[in-house]
Amino acid sequence: MTKFNHSRRAILSTGAMALGVVAMPSILRATELPEYEDENNVRTARRNVMGFRNHDWRDHFSNLRRGAILCDTHSRAVHFWSEDESTYLAYPTSVPMTEDFTRRGMTEVTLKRYQPTWIPTPNMRKRDPSLPERVEGGDPKNPMGTRAMNLSWQYYRVHGIDDPAKVGRRASNGCFGLINAHVEELYELVEVGTQVRVI
Repeated sequence: MTKFNHSRRAILSTGAMALGVVAMPSILRATELPEYEDENNVRTARRNVMGFRNHDWRDHFSNLRRGAILCDTHSRAVHFWSEDESTYLAYPTSVPMTEDFTRRGMTEVTLKRYQPTWIPTPNMRKRDPSLPERVEGGDPKNPMGTRAMNLSWQYYRVHGIDDPAKVGRRASNGCFGLINAHVEELYELVEVGTQVRVI
C-alpha cells in the first residue's frame, strides 16, 4: 500500500501522467474496441477519452471521517481522499450505460469483498437471459474483477473489471469499474463506512 504526502502540484502531475499511460493505449486501439455507447452522445467524451478534472473534497463532503470516495459520471473518474488528507488518488472508471442505470447522491461502503462472486441482478437477467447465473471469484471473466466494495444502494458497487476496454466508457449497469490494479490499491485504503458520493 502506497501513501503519498506530496504537494497538490506533484499529485496533479503524477495523476495526469498515470491517466496518460492508461488512456493512450485505449486511444490508439479505439477503432478495434466494441461499442458500449452511442457515438452521438455529445454530453460525454468519445470512446475512452475522458474529460478528467480534479475535485476538492470540500465541494462534496462536510468532512473526511473514514475517508471519502467521489464517483464522477461526467469525467468518468473515481476520486479517493484519506481521512487524514495524506492520500488523494484518482482513477479512470467505467460508468453506467444510461441515465436509467445511474443513481446520484450520498451513500457509503457497506461491505468489502475479496475475489467477489458475480451474480447478475434480476433485471440484468431479464434483459439478457443468456447471462450465466454466476461467475465465481478468481475467474478472469468475472465482471466484478478482483475486488468489490458494495454501497448501501442495492446492486451498486465500486469494483474491478474483466475487460479494461470498458474503462472510460458508459459500459456498466450502475457500478463503477476500475482496472484491477487500481481497485486493489483502493480496496486497501477504504474501510466499511467510507462515505461515497456519486455526481
